[in-house]
Amino acid sequence: MSTSISALQALLAQPKQVVITTHHKPDADALGSSLAWAGYLKQKGHHVTVVTPSDYPAFLNWMEGNDEVVVYDKRQNDRQVRDLIARAEVICCLDFSCLGRINELGEYIRQASGTKVLIDHHQEPEDFADIVFSVPSAAATAELIFEIIRDLGDQDLITKGIGEALYAGIMTDTGSFRHPSTSRNVHLIIAELLKVNIDLSKVHRLIYDSHSEIRLRFLGFVLKDKLVVNREYNTAYIAITQDELRQYQSKTGDTEGLVNYALSIEGIKFAAVFIDRGVAVKISFRSVGNFSVSDFSRRHFEGGGHHNAAGGISYLPLDATVERFLSILPEYKEQLTGVPAAVAPPVA
Repeated sequence: MSTSISALQALLAQPKQVVITTHHKPDADALGSSLAWAGYLKQKGHHVTVVTPSDYPAFLNWMEGNDEVVVYDKRQNDRQVRDLIARAEVICCLDFSCLGRINELGEYIRQASGTKVLIDHHQEPEDFADIVFSVPSAAATAELIFEIIRDLGDQDLITKGIGEALYAGIMTDTGSFRHPSTSRNVHLIIAELLKVNIDLSKVHRLIYDSHSEIRLRFLGFVLKDKLVVNREYNTAYIAITQDELRQYQSKTGDTEGLVNYALSIEGIKFAAVFIDRGVAVKISFRSVGNFSVSDFSRRHFEGGGHHNAAGGISYLPLDATVERFLSILPEYKEQLTGVPAAVAPPVA
């Protein structure tokens, strides 16, 4: 990382036009790390714009700098966003490992002349950036942002607003500090953030306790009627149709975290949520232990991510996607249950 720090320090030595972007449907780590990095760079005299490739949950709107985010919409501001990216001297790509994760913005960035900086913790990064901070062992991109600011010698520029955005990213990506990625370093960083008086309980409340009544009723419906438990493979899954999303007036962020309920069942090692978005079925995978959902998703559903948390996509109808998922499970029976899959007897 030291070589990258030196290159980044040289790049940012004079004020620059900077664009920061993050992945489609940003979560707390994506938005928190982007706004924290933007807040820091602005203090250093840079002209910074955060551009997201899509909207994001309303429970993230409290973050400092949120009001200045440009949310890309092909029909409304395509020219504005293309011009911002084309004019940028520095383009910072946070919390995604390949340009396909940012939809149309990916090609705009690929063609842009600005120096590209990748800061990310996902596996197998695409080779498109000039300066790379890729640390798959990190718990969150927000963890890396803190370390970069510190290593640049500017930890004293971390304000309460920046600190709370970083805390939100680390808290959510560690599952409130319960995932295996929650290292000693994570806790040391939180201790440093407490020095700027971040309000831990406020951040937790704004993210986890700001749901609408209909979202809670949606959750009750999902857990009662849509949760399927397959004990043969220690797997649980949920599949949600477009009609069900409409019935419960689903908004961005309303399906976030559903997969964790499936994984929380005793004895379950592998969980999946399938959401019919019309043009495609979006999939979230989670696991416990040694079963790699990143490998599973990459092999079968054009996805990837982390060892125990990954995403995928299917262009089959929802029912066909679930059938395909179930047909694949026997290949992984030994990994999921410890019992080898049955082998057909040899043909005489």
